[in-house]
Amino acid sequence: MSYSSSNARLRVLSAALAAAFPLIPASVMAESLATTGSEQSAQAERVIINGDRPSSLPKEIPTTIEGINAKAMEQTINAIDAEDALKYLPSLLVRKRYVGDYNHAVLATRASGTGNSARSLVYADGILLSNLLGNGATYTPRWGLVTPEEIERVDVLYGPFSAAYPGNSAGAVVDYVTRMPKQFEAHAKLLGFSENFQQYGTDKTYSGKQLSASLGNRQGNLSWWLNLNQLDSDGHPIVFASKLLSAGISSTAGTAVTGAIADKNPQGQDWWILGATGQYHTTQDHAKIKLAYDFSPTLRASYTLGYWRNNMNSSVESYLRDATGNPVYSGDINIAGKKFTLAPTDMANSKNQLEHITHGLNLKSNTRGIFDWEIAASLYDYSKDMARAPIVAIPLADTGGVGRTTDGAGTGWNTLALKGIWRPDNQHTAEFGYQREAYRLRTLVSDTNNWISDDAFRPFSAFKGNTQLQSLYAQDAWRINAQWKTIIGGRVEQWKASDGAISSTVPTSTLANPASACQSASYAINKVDNCYVTKNLNSRQETSFSPKAAIAYQANEDWTYKASVGRAVRMPTVAELYQGTISNDQVVNNDPNLKPEKSWTTEWTAERVLNEGKGFLRATLFHERTRDALYSQINTLVTPNVTNIQNVDEIHTTGLELAYQASDVFTRGVDVLASLTYADSRITRNDKFPASVGKWQPRVPAWRGNLVISYKPNEKLSTSLGLRYSGRQYGSLDNSDSNAFTYQGFSSFVVADVRVRYQLARQWVASIGIDNLNNKKYWAFHPYTQRSVVGELKFDF
Repeated sequence: MSYSSSNARLRVLSAALAAAFPLIPASVMAESLATTGSEQSAQAERVIINGDRPSSLPKEIPTTIEGINAKAMEQTINAIDAEDALKYLPSLLVRKRYVGDYNHAVLATRASGTGNSARSLVYADGILLSNLLGNGATYTPRWGLVTPEEIERVDVLYGPFSAAYPGNSAGAVVDYVTRMPKQFEAHAKLLGFSENFQQYGTDKTYSGKQLSASLGNRQGNLSWWLNLNQLDSDGHPIVFASKLLSAGISSTAGTAVTGAIADKNPQGQDWWILGATGQYHTTQDHAKIKLAYDFSPTLRASYTLGYWRNNMNSSVESYLRDATGNPVYSGDINIAGKKFTLAPTDMANSKNQLEHITHGLNLKSNTRGIFDWEIAASLYDYSKDMARAPIVAIPLADTGGVGRTTDGAGTGWNTLALKGIWRPDNQHTAEFGYQREAYRLRTLVSDTNNWISDDAFRPFSAFKGNTQLQSLYAQDAWRINAQWKTIIGGRVEQWKASDGAISSTVPTSTLANPASACQSASYAINKVDNCYVTKNLNSRQETSFSPKAAIAYQANEDWTYKASVGRAVRMPTVAELYQGTISNDQVVNNDPNLKPEKSWTTEWTAERVLNEGKGFLRATLFHERTRDALYSQINTLVTPNVTNIQNVDEIHTTGLELAYQASDVFTRGVDVLASLTYADSRITRNDKFPASVGKWQPRVPAWRGNLVISYKPNEKLSTSLGLRYSGRQYGSLDNSDSNAFTYQGFSSFVVADVRVRYQLARQWVASIGIDNLNNKKYWAFHPYTQRSVVGELKFDF
C-alpha cells in the first residue's frame, strides 16, 4: 500500500482505524497516528494498529471489528456494569434486567438471541469470562470480574472468521482490555442510581450505589494495578406469581382474597397476577490486582488475580389480601368464585452467597521480528456458590423453616493457550497455536432444617459432568499487493465429555429392585419409602474441522470491499448433554446423542471513508446457516411427547448491517454514531417439532438500531443522547407467544438515554445521566429497567 506522501498514508490509516473502531473520535485517531508517525510509516504496508489495538484479537483479519475506548465510554455511556460498554455497538444486545444482574445478562448477536449464551465468547485480558458450562439465561458471562473504571477499551469481532477461536465464536468475540499504568495514577468514583418502577401492583423506588477505587504505577520493569469496587443494588421485581384463569375450580372454598390483577399471558390466555417476587438486594465486591514485569524490551510476564463476591437476598410482595387486609402468600385462595392453590414456592424468598476467583498468567514476546510467541493460562473457580430457598410458606419462611440448598462449589473452568506468530516477509503474517479448555460442573441440592442458616443434613439431588476441548489452529494473512489482502486458516477441534452423572431422591416403589438400588446408593434416605440413586452417563467424543477465509480489496483511498466465510462447530455443553431426571430407575428426558451445532457464516462488506477521514460508512450483508441448533423443545415424534434439549435441524439467517460514524457533524464538537441491522432468521427444518418450521428464531428480532449523538462544546463539558431500538421478538420456537407486552413476553422497544459530563476541576469530574428517559416498559421474559437516574463524582490523579 504505497502512497505519494506521508499525509496520504495517515489518511488511509485513520480510515482503517475508523473502520475497525468507529466509536474512537477522529481526533484521538489523528493524535495516535501523529505520535507514532515514523513507526506507522514503517508498518503502513500491513495497516497494523499500534498502541490502542486490542490485546488478544487477531493481528490482521479483514472482517468486521467494532470497538469503544475509555474516553468514548465516559462521554456517552452511563456505565455501571461492564456489559454497559456494549450498549451502542451494532447488532449487540445484553439482556440486563437490573443493575448488577449477575445470572441472566446474556449477550445477543446478529443471528443469536438472548437464550444462546454459548454462541459468543467474552474475554478480559485473555481470560475467558464466558460461562460455557451450559447454554441459556443462567450461564451468562462473568461480567462482574471487570468494572467500567478499569476498561481501557473493548472490541468485538463479529462472526466465526478467526481460526484462533473455538466454535462458540459463531456470534461474536468480545475482548475487554483493562488498564496498565505507565506512571503513578489513582482514581476514585462514587456513583448513585435510582429507578421508579411501576408494574402490576408494584409502585416503588429502587436505588443503589457504587464505590470504586484504583491505584497503579510503573516502577522500572514492574508495573501494577489494583482495582476495588463495591456495588449495592436494590433491583426491581423480575418475577410475578400467576395463575391461569382456566386452572381455577368453581367453588366457594378457599380464602377469599382481593388484589389479584387480571392480565393475559404471552399466548393471550387470561391469567391472574398475584404478587411480585425476585426482588433482589445485591451486594457485590470486586477486587483485582494485575502485575506485569518486563524481562527485556521484548519479553513480558503478567499475572491477574480477580475476586468477586455476591450476596443476594430476594424478597416477595403479595398483592393478595384477605378479609382483614392481611397479605396472603399460600394455601387455597378464592378469586371471583374460583378456587386456586398457592404452593409455598409460588411466592418464595431466596438467598445467594457466591465467591468466585480467577487467575490469569501470560508470558509473551513482542520482538515484531520474524517470530513471536505467547503462553497464556487461566483458571476460573467457584470457590463458594451457595443458593438457599425455603420449601415452606411465608411468614414462616421469613424467619427460617425447612428448605433446600444448592451448592455449586467445585464448578469452574481452566484454559491453556500456546501461540506463535511468524512473519517470513512483508507479505505474510502467520498465526498458529494449541489451545485447551476444560469445564467442570458440580451441583448438589440438599435438604436443610433452616434454609436461612443451617448446613445441609442430607442430599436431595445432584448433577455433574466434565467437558474438554483441545484445538490446533493456523491462519496466514497475506498482503498480495497494495490493493489486495487475504487470510486463510483452519481449526481442528477434539471435544470430549465425561464423568456425567445424575443423582435424585426417588420413591422406592419406582425401582425395579429397591433393596439392591438403595443398598448401592451413595446415601439411603429411607429404604422403605425413598432412596437416593445415582446414574452414571456415557462419555462422548467428537472431532471437527472448521475452515476460515477472508479477502479485502482497497479500490482507492475511500472505498474498501471485504468478504469473509467461516465454519463454527459449537459443541454441547455439560448441562445440555447430561440433562434429565430419574424415573422408574431410568434417566429420562436425556439425549446422549446430541449433535454439535454446525454453522457456516458469510459476510460481504463495503466501507467508505467520508469527509477526509472524519466519517465512515459500512454496509455488511451476512448469512448464517446453522444445522442441529441446540434448543429446548417438544419432541412430537415420541409418545408421550418429551420436552428437553434437542437438535433443531436447520436455521437460516440473512441480514444487512449498516454502521455510520462521523466527527464534527454540522458544527465542531458534534459526533454521530449510528447502526441499523435487519435479520431474517427462520427455522427452515425441524422434524421433531414441525409447527416451528417457517417461524422466526426465538429472541432474534427483525430490526435493531442504535443512534448516539454527542456534543462537546469545550474541553470541560460533554453531552450525549443515545437511542436504542429493537423490533418484535418471540420466546417460543413456534412463535405462539403473540402477546409481547406482558410477563414472560418478548417485546419491541425504543429507549432514549442522556448523559452530561463536566470537568469541575483538573482532577474532579461530575456526571449525571438518565437511562430509559422515555420510561418505556418492555420485556425479555422479565421486565427491563424503567426510567433510572445515574449520578457520579470521579477523582483522577
